[in-house]
Amino acid sequence: ATFTLSNFGTIGGRHASLVIIPPQVAILGAGRVIEATGRDGASLLPLSLTFDHRAATGGDAARFLTAVREDLELAE
Repeated sequence: ATFTLSNFGTIGGRHASLVIIPPQVAILGAGRVIEATGRDGASLLPLSLTFDHRAATGGDAARFLTAVREDLELAE
């Protein structure tokens, strides 16, 4: 099984519809950082996740994205 990371933000993209190709089970893409505009001063990193439902459930994917978000917030 393969998990792929993709950075489409380098070409200015914010969101993408990522396609998995076997033996991939998931692909996580990062879009272009949206500079801070809110009162909290936080920038945003759009993430797109596509996964194979034969390898993971929607709950698994949601927990994974939550963990990624928490790790990125700690890195600030």
